[in-house]
Amino acid sequence: MPKSEVQQPITVEWGREQVLVSDVAGELPEGSDTDARAKLVKHGRESGLATLPEDAWYAVARASVAPELVALQLRGAGDADGSLLLEEHVDGATLRSVHTRVWLSELFPGIQPRTGQQVLDVDDPQVSGTAEDGRPQAFLRYRYRDLDHLRKHIHQTVHATLQMNSYEESILARRVTRALIVHPVVLDFDDEDTESVHVLVARDGITRLASAWKVLAGPGAVKDEAATLAMETLVAELPQPANEPLKPRTQRWGLGRERKRELLREEFAKEAAGEQPSRRAIQIAQTFVVPAHIAVGVRAHTSGALPAADVFDDALRSILASVHVEFKPWDATAQNLEVATRALKLVVQTRAREWGKEEELGEVYALAVGRRPAADTPAVFRDPRIPQTPLWRAVSLLHVLTRPDLFAELHSRAKEIKNERRMSTKGYAGLLGPVVDQPWRSEKKTALTQARKAWTNGGVLCADVLKGNWVPVPTDDFTSLVGPALAGDLDARCTLALAGGTALIADKLLTSNVGSSLGTEREPGKVPFRADAHVVVGGLAREGNELGLWTLALAAQRFESGRMPRNASSRHDLGLPEEDTGAARYQHVKVDLGAPDRISRVGDAEEPLLEWDVVHASDVARATRTIEAARPSAPAPASGGSAAGSGAGQPSGGAGAGAGQGGSPTGSASATEVPLATRIAEQIRELARALAGAESALIKLDELGQGITSPVFDDLDQWQELRETAIRAQNRIHAHKPPVDDEEEDEPAEDAEAG
Repeated sequence: MPKSEVQQPITVEWGREQVLVSDVAGELPEGSDTDARAKLVKHGRESGLATLPEDAWYAVARASVAPELVALQLRGAGDADGSLLLEEHVDGATLRSVHTRVWLSELFPGIQPRTGQQVLDVDDPQVSGTAEDGRPQAFLRYRYRDLDHLRKHIHQTVHATLQMNSYEESILARRVTRALIVHPVVLDFDDEDTESVHVLVARDGITRLASAWKVLAGPGAVKDEAATLAMETLVAELPQPANEPLKPRTQRWGLGRERKRELLREEFAKEAAGEQPSRRAIQIAQTFVVPAHIAVGVRAHTSGALPAADVFDDALRSILASVHVEFKPWDATAQNLEVATRALKLVVQTRAREWGKEEELGEVYALAVGRRPAADTPAVFRDPRIPQTPLWRAVSLLHVLTRPDLFAELHSRAKEIKNERRMSTKGYAGLLGPVVDQPWRSEKKTALTQARKAWTNGGVLCADVLKGNWVPVPTDDFTSLVGPALAGDLDARCTLALAGGTALIADKLLTSNVGSSLGTEREPGKVPFRADAHVVVGGLAREGNELGLWTLALAAQRFESGRMPRNASSRHDLGLPEEDTGAARYQHVKVDLGAPDRISRVGDAEEPLLEWDVVHASDVARATRTIEAARPSAPAPASGGSAAGSGAGQPSGGAGAGAGQGGSPTGSASATEVPLATRIAEQIRELARALAGAESALIKLDELGQGITSPVFDDLDQWQELRETAIRAQNRIHAHKPPVDDEEEDEPAEDAEAG
C-alpha cells in the first residue's frame, strides 16, 4: 500500500555519524505531463514580464516538477503589480523569477565563485550575455571547447565544491530547504560539429547541489564518485532507434536524464517497500527534487550604463554578492576576487570609453581575470620590452590598478559592491592579492594562506607605489635597477618594490606580522619588530636603503613561479636535508653589501634569506633599537665547577639489555631459536624501513599537492584514520624510550607538539 509520509524519525548510519532523518517522502513525484509543459511554454512566451526564447522555456518546463504551477505564476503576468513573479531590484536592473521545485538531475552546476580564486585543471567556459532588440535576455551562453571540456568542468566543479564544504548530513536529514538561484543557459561549443544544448544552471546553491549528489552517491562514496555520478547523469543520452530521425541533442539529453529518474523511481519503490525505508530509499527521496528560483525575466533601468547583453549577468552577480558578501559570506579570498573583477568590469564598461581607453582596459580586464595568459603581458600593455613572465604580469597589473584615476574608480565601485562606507588601502590591497597570484596559486599552494594574509595586511601598496608619477622599468635583470634606484630614480625604486615585494610575499618571506614572534636573534619564524606588509616593502624600497633595495632586487631576480624556494619548504622548516630532486632547488638569499655579487655566504654556500632579514633590512635603525631594548642585562658568571662529565657512564647497549630478558628459564636460547635480542633488532630495522616509507609517501603527497589548491586528503574520515594510526605509532615508540641520565631527562623535549 503506498505511503504518503513516514512520520517517525529514522536514524541512519552515515560513515562514522548517525543522522536522525526527521521527514522522508513515502512516494516520489511522477514525471510531468506533456500538456502541462506546453502550457508553461505558452504562458511564458506570452508574458510581458519574461524575456526568454522558446527553447529556454522548454528547458524550464523540462526541469519543473509541477509545470502547471509555474504556468499559473506566468499567466497574465503582463503587469508587475498583479504578477506572481518574484522581483529583486539591484543597481541598474530588475530580475524576475518563478518559484518551483525542480529535478536534481536537471540542474547543471554553474561557475563556482568559491573556487574562482584557484587555479584548477579545467578552465571555466567563456560566458556571454544576450540581448534582443536592445532588451537584455534572462539567459547566458557558456562556451566550451568541446563535450569533453563540458564533462570535465561539471566533474571538477562538483568535486572542488565538495572539497571546500558539504551539507550532506543536513540534506540527508531534512532535504534541501533553501531555494537555489537558477537560470537558463545555452551550452555552445567551439567544435562546429557539436550542436548547442539548452539547460538550466545553478548559480547560487552550488554547494547544496553538490552535497545532494554526494548524498545520492552514498556514505562510502568519495568526492570523485559523487562528481562522476553528477556528470554522467547530466550528460546522459538516450539512444535513438536507427529508423527514426535524429532528435536535437537537447532532447536526447533530456530523455536520457528522464530515463535516469525512472530508474531511481524503480529503485526507490523496491527499497521503500518494507515497514521502514532503507537507507538507499532515504538517499533517493531526500535528493530527488530541490527548490529553486528560476530567473525568467530582466528589465534594465533607464539609468543603467551597461550594454544590454551584460545586464542580466551583472544583475545576478549583484544578487549573489549581496548574499555572500554581506550576509552568508564566501571566504574572504573568493569575496575579494569577485569584488575586484566586478569592479574592474564595471569601470571598463562605464568609464573606459570616456577616457578613450576602452580597448586597453578591456585587455587589462582579460589579463586580470585569467582570460589572457601572462605571456600576453607585453601585448596588453603595448610594450614589447616587458618580459613575458608571471612576475611582470603582477608588476604591470599592480601599476595600472593603482593609477590615481583608475584607483579612485575601482575603490568607489568596490565599496558599492561590498556595501561599505569606507575601504582602506589595506582593504584595496586585499582585493588585488588573488588577482596577482593567479599564475602561481597552484604551484605555491603551501604559502597561499600566508600570502593572502600579507595582501590584506597592505601587500606591496606602499606610499611611493601609490604615487601617480612613475612607470615600471622593463628589465630581465632586476639587480640592474639598484644603481638607478640609489641615485634617486623613482621608477626603478617602485619597480623593485612591486616585483621584489610580490616575490617575497608569494614565497612566504614577508607575511603579516600578527602571528610572528619577536626575537632579538636572527632565526626562522622570528622578526625584530612587527610592521604591516606594505610598511616593510616601503622601508625596503626607501630612497638610500641599499640593503633593502638589494633584498628586493635579488628576491625578484630569483623568483620562480613554478615552485617554492628551499627557504619556504616543509623540510627546510623542519631542519631536514633537501631531497635530491634532480634539479637544484632555488632559494632567496641574504644580502651582504660587502660581497661582489651582494650575496651573503657561509663558506661556499649561499646563506638563505629569512623573514627576520627582510624586516631587519626594511629599517635597520628601528630593528637595532628594538633589539637593544628587548635584551636583558648580561647575567653574572655562575660559580662552582663545571658539570661536564657528571653523571657520565657507560652507554647501555640495547642488544645486551634485550639479551638478558626473556628466552628460556635458564636464560639461554635453544640452538634453533633466533635470540630475542636479534628479533628485536630486526623488528626495529623493519620499523625504521616502514617509517622511512611513510615519510617518503608524505613527501610525495606534498609534491603532488603542489598541483592543486585543495587539501590532498579530501576525505575527512580517511584523514582522521591515518592521523590516529600515526598518533598510535608515535605513542608506542615513545613508550619504549630508552633510559637517559637525570641531567638529560631534565632537558625540555624537542618538538613536544609535533603530533
